[in-house]
Amino acid sequence: MREIAAVTVSRSDWGLYLPLLKAVRAHPKLHLRLLVSGMHLSRTFGQTVKEIETHGFDVFERVDSLVDSDSPQAIAESIGRGILGFSRVFSHYQPDILVVLGDRFDMVPAAWAALPFNIPIAHIHGGEGTEGLIDEAIRHSLTKLSHLHFASTQYYARRIIQMGEEPWRVTVSGALGLDTIRQTRLDSREETLSRFGFVPDVPLALVVLHPETLDHRNVGEPISNLLSVLGALDIQCLFTYPNADTAGREIIRQIDQFCAQRKGCKAVVNVGTQGYLSLLQAASVMVGNSSSGIIEAASFRLPVVNIGRRQQGRVHAENVLDCDHAPDSIMSAIKQALAPEFRRGLDNLVNPHGDGHAAERIVDRLVSVPLGKSLIVKRFHAVENPTVVTQA
Repeated sequence: MREIAAVTVSRSDWGLYLPLLKAVRAHPKLHLRLLVSGMHLSRTFGQTVKEIETHGFDVFERVDSLVDSDSPQAIAESIGRGILGFSRVFSHYQPDILVVLGDRFDMVPAAWAALPFNIPIAHIHGGEGTEGLIDEAIRHSLTKLSHLHFASTQYYARRIIQMGEEPWRVTVSGALGLDTIRQTRLDSREETLSRFGFVPDVPLALVVLHPETLDHRNVGEPISNLLSVLGALDIQCLFTYPNADTAGREIIRQIDQFCAQRKGCKAVVNVGTQGYLSLLQAASVMVGNSSSGIIEAASFRLPVVNIGRRQQGRVHAENVLDCDHAPDSIMSAIKQALAPEFRRGLDNLVNPHGDGHAAERIVDRLVSVPLGKSLIVKRFHAVENPTVVTQA
C-alpha cells in the first residue's frame, strides 16, 4: 500500500480536503496519514482539530506552529516553527507522497521540510492568482517544490506548465470544493436561518473579509468602510472570522464591536463545513474577499461582492461583482447583487471550476504514478516562443 500523507492547517482547506481524504482512505492500495498544523491547533481560531476527529479521522502527527500574534514577525516565526516541526516528523516518517493544498503560510513549511528527504509532493490548487497577498508567492513556490500538480481549470494548468513544470506532471482535476458540495447534506434555508437566529423576510449577507497581506498596515480602513456600508443597509449579516493572517485581529475587533451594537448581525469563529455550505445556500449575497466566493458560491448561483485585490487574478463566473474598498463602490455592488433581476440572471450559471469529481481524478493519479527517481528528478519544461524581455 502507498503511504499518502495529507497536510491540513485550517478550516478552509479541511472542508476542501474531505472528499479526497475519504476516497484515499477507502482505496485498497492507499493508506492515509493526517499531519495537522496551523490554525487547527489554535484556541483563538476554534481549535478545529476537533472537527477532524468528529469526522472520524485519526491525527497521525500534530505540528504546533502558530505564534499567538498576527504581526509580520509572528508570521515569519510561525513559518520557521512549522519547518522545524515537520522536519522532526519526516525524520522518522517518510510517506510515499505528501499532499499539500493551496497557498497558506502555514502550509508551505511542510513542503520545505520534505525537500531534503526527497519526499514526492502533490500540490492541489496551483496556478491560481491572488495578487493582493503573500499567498501569491507561496502558491507558486509550492508549485516549484512539488512533483505532481492538480489544477482546478485548464487555464491554471497552462500557468503551471508556463512555470516550467513538465506537462505529464499536471492533471486538471477540478476543484475539490465542488466534490464537498455534491457529497454534503445541507440544511434547508429555513433550518439555517433558525440555527443562527435570523428571520426569513430580510436579506442575509454572509460576510467573509480577510486581510490583504501585501497592504496589512492599512487593514483597518477596508473593514471600517465595509461595516459603514452594511450598517446603512436593511440586511442581516453573518460574519465568519478571518484566517490567521497578518493584522487579521483588527478585523476581528471591528466585527465584534459592530455585532455587539447592531441587531440582526452575528459573528462566528467557525461553523464547520456543513454549516458554511448551508449558509452559502441560504444567503442572499456573499460579501468580502474569500476564495469560497470565487469557487464554491457559483454552485449555489449566489451573488458575490468581491472586494479589493485579495482574489484578483482568479477565474470566476458571472455571479461575482468586483469592487474596490471605497464605500460607494461597495454599496453599489451590494445593491446590484441584491437586485432580483441579477439573481434571476444566474439561473443557468455553470461553475467553471469542475464537475464535483475532482477526488476521483486525484486518487487515480496517486495510485498510478510511478514512484522513484523519475518522479523526484524535475526537468524544466520550456514553452515554445516565450516572450523575451530585453534590457535597454
